[in-house]
Amino acid sequence: MPVRTHSRSGSPFEQMAAYSRAVRVGAFIATSATAATGDDGRALAPGDTYAQTAESLQRALAAVSELGGEPADVIRSRLLLTRDADWREAIRAHAETFAGIDPANTTHYVEGFIPDGVLVEVELDAVVADPNERK
Repeated sequence: MPVRTHSRSGSPFEQMAAYSRAVRVGAFIATSATAATGDDGRALAPGDTYAQTAESLQRALAAVSELGGEPADVIRSRLLLTRDADWREAIRAHAETFAGIDPANTTHYVEGFIPDGVLVEVELDAVVADPNERK
């Protein structure tokens, strides 16, 4: 059985709900939905879809990195948006982050998030390449 490793951000939600920010099994890394929240659990950049998306992507990529991956290893991204989010700003942040990598992407509208004020959550899936295959 492949070794399972975890990345945890220290969010109180992780302990309450028994989950990890990201999990790696073999070459596969999956991140949990990641939001731009502060240490107090409140949404960062209230009302700013671009800023929340960019921050969420960076946090998810940091979890991928902690488990041995890099942006080029991301094969799928999911943007989860509330109806108050500006989808154009979300995809702008995604395009800036993944230009030239171009992972598969799905963008969804959802009813809402915990906590209030979060407009965007991001999920990433990555497959870590053999170091000998990296260019």
